[in-house]
Amino acid sequence: MTTTATPPRRPGTVVVGRDGFPQLLRAEWTKLRTVRRWGLTLLAAVVVTVLISLFSASSSGLQVEGGGGSSAADRPARHVRDDFTFVHRTLPADGSVTARVTGPTGAGPDRAPEWAKAGVLVKENTESGSDYAALMVTPGHGVRFQSDFTRDVAGGDASADTPHWLRLTRAGATVTAYASDDGRDWRKIGTAGIGTATGAVPVGLFVASPNVQSMQRQFGNVSIDDRPSRSTARFDEVTVKGAKSGADWKRTDIGQGGGGQGKGEQGELVRSGGTFTLTGSGDIAPGAPMQPDLVATALNGSQLGLVLIAALGVLFITAEYRRGMIRTTFVASPRRGRVLVAKAVVIGAVAFAAGLVASLASYLLSMPVLRANGHEPPRFPDFSLTDGPVLRAVFGTAALLALIAVLALALGALLRNTAAAITTVVVVIVLPLILVSMLPLGLSQWLQRLTPVAGFAIQETTPRHDQVASLCLPEDGCYPQGAWTGFATLATYAVVTLGVAVWRVRKRDA
Repeated sequence: MTTTATPPRRPGTVVVGRDGFPQLLRAEWTKLRTVRRWGLTLLAAVVVTVLISLFSASSSGLQVEGGGGSSAADRPARHVRDDFTFVHRTLPADGSVTARVTGPTGAGPDRAPEWAKAGVLVKENTESGSDYAALMVTPGHGVRFQSDFTRDVAGGDASADTPHWLRLTRAGATVTAYASDDGRDWRKIGTAGIGTATGAVPVGLFVASPNVQSMQRQFGNVSIDDRPSRSTARFDEVTVKGAKSGADWKRTDIGQGGGGQGKGEQGELVRSGGTFTLTGSGDIAPGAPMQPDLVATALNGSQLGLVLIAALGVLFITAEYRRGMIRTTFVASPRRGRVLVAKAVVIGAVAFAAGLVASLASYLLSMPVLRANGHEPPRFPDFSLTDGPVLRAVFGTAALLALIAVLALALGALLRNTAAAITTVVVVIVLPLILVSMLPLGLSQWLQRLTPVAGFAIQETTPRHDQVASLCLPEDGCYPQGAWTGFATLATYAVVTLGVAVWRVRKRDA
């Protein structure tokens, strides 16, 4: 039996075929950290992101109407809309209110808004902003059960032209909603709590008709039309169980005058026997989102910092092609696809770390500047770094920079040319970010949905509610899709492009 001794390997000799993935990661990390100008590029990306974020925050001043109206005492404790017409009686304790509702329909030449409301309501008191539970019919969204200004439960389809029976029952602080198509068979919609566990509360009928808003934009010029509306509804077969006998109905225009925040007009009540015809305007709902989105503004520098991150992603692959070193890399690691994936993991991890430092510093430094410029609670949310939406925006910014780095790397592998790859990144990401604030609104929102800039939706923290029609401008950090949907769009671009690059690098010579 003979044995062959393996000669000792001299330092610097390449061992062909040793391409285990951990070894690949270590090799690519070594390449990245040993090139000084790449480290400087990362540092520059962090600095640029923070400085641009600070500049954006300092230039985002808030103009307050009415001089002294900016004090906390002059602003509502909650950003809500609570002005509507209410016809009510007093319910001393437990009981119920039932009515057959027809409407709401437009009280004038225009149709009722899709979120006009007519139904039955239990309210803590008749002060604007007090707690409530309401069951209603809407022209565009059927039966709805709403409470606490933000809670909205669908109760089935219903036409405003067809009578529909609605009922609310009160047991202590709990209100339960029921609806019926014929007044005999009732279905439960849901339950909600109101602030007063014991004691008298007003119950009755209400109508609300929010403003009709529309917006047009042509090449940077925005035109907003915000018109009040009035709607009317008919109520019959009205019963209130548990109310004081002999007490008459009273009409109150909630939020009208007396320091209220409402913007609706005075309502009207026409009563004929047991039939009530009620007309009103206003709304009972969350307030329209305040703009701009403060967290997105505090992270605004990432839109410029991404250019340096993308340039680094491109150089991480094209530099090897330009110098011919990619051949040595592929000799040492013949499985070319794994080499490219290892590069993507390394550049993505490094970009994430740098992006996290940049986004944390941008948020912590920019938010005090925004507050000093007038963006204060309660008109704007009182954010904390530990809040879920803020954490999602900060960590999401780091993640989107990592995806952009991977996308840039993949483009560099496909094009093998630094200038061409960086130009492509600018065209597909930076250019849409500029155009969304200039193009007509529909086209801007199309770019936000379908291009890689959709990933910036992860920075949006302004709460939005389906039951409130709101105007959404891209330059205010508003994206038409959800945060995670937009982020998934960018991730899809990065993964698909990397997959194509892996396939391509296997098929052609180095």
